[in-house]
This record gives sequence, structure tokens and C-alpha cells, in this order.
Amino acid sequence: MAELTDEELCSRVALGDHGAFEALVDRHQARAYRLAHSLLGSEADARDVSQEAFIRLFQSAGQFDGRARFSTWFYRIVVNRCIDHRRREKSWSRLVPLRGSLDEPGESVDPPSSEEAPDAAAERLESANRLSLALARLSPNQRAAVLLQVQEGLTSREIAAVLNCSENTARVHIHRGLVVLRRQLKRGE
Repeated sequence: MAELTDEELCSRVALGDHGAFEALVDRHQARAYRLAHSLLGSEADARDVSQEAFIRLFQSAGQFDGRARFSTWFYRIVVNRCIDHRRREKSWSRLVPLRGSLDEPGESVDPPSSEEAPDAAAERLESANRLSLALARLSPNQRAAVLLQVQEGLTSREIAAVLNCSENTARVHIHRGLVVLRRQLKRGE
């Protein structure tokens, strides 16, 4: 299975090949979780939503038409599951940290290294907290577009496919999201 492309594996999943499904899960599980965690800010929610996304993948593999890359199609599933999850909870305003959860006391964004000075570690944590707060203030589409570009390295065309919008609209989401982030971070919010 390792030599098959994602698109070929998806075609096999559509035919009921469980080995192909397992291969896709192995390849994309970490990225699906990371994206969901970045959008939702909760480890438990990210695990649940990424699992839901893989279930949806298994159920709808036959709908993948190959017009976009498999990863773009799958990220769309993940983002849609995240949006649906938030709609159910009606709480997009929660903090959305890049790593770790600010809702859980005692957890930092990254553990400080033994070589890092305490003031540098505190400054890094404060910067990460400010970024998390700024991300939480973006609209869901802006947040998803920025995270897909910055964390996952997707192009505006791929982001448009994930968000189900035009490429120009995706660019607008990215641009406006970055402008808002810069403004909020510059003000120190």
C-alpha cells in the first residue's frame, strides 16, 4: 500500500478495501488531528472530530472525483466537521491555542527547555497566549484559511477547495485574517 498514492487508496476505499483505509489513516491522522486541534483548541474535541472526519472519508470515498488532491478534499471534510462541531456547541469564541490548551491550567504551549532562560520562556508563553487570543477573534473562515496556509502550507486554490469558496474569497479570508492578527498583536491584545 505504501507505493500507492492517496488518490489510488481513496479509490480502493470506495470499493471497501479496509487496508487502503488504514493506510490513509496512517498517512493523515496526525495532520487531521493537528488541524482540528488548531481550530477547536481542545484535545478531546480534536480527537473526536478527526475520528468523525475519517468515518466520513470511509463513507464518502466514492464521491471523491479527483478534481482536487486527496489532501485538499480530506481537509475540507476535517474543517467542515470542526465547523459543525462548533455550531453544535455554539462557542467559536473559545481560545484556540496552536499547541497545548490554555483552558487547562499548568499546560504551556511548549515545555521550556532546560537551557532556556526563565524570562525567555515566560515571554514565549505570553506571545503564544496573545496569538491564541488573536486567532480566537477571527471568523471561522478566516481562522481556517490562515491556519491552512501557515500550518499546513496549502495554496489559496487548495484553501478555496477546502472552504468551498472561490480562490479570490479564500485570498480575502487569508488577507483579512492576517491583517486582524497583525493589528491585534501590534496593540498587544
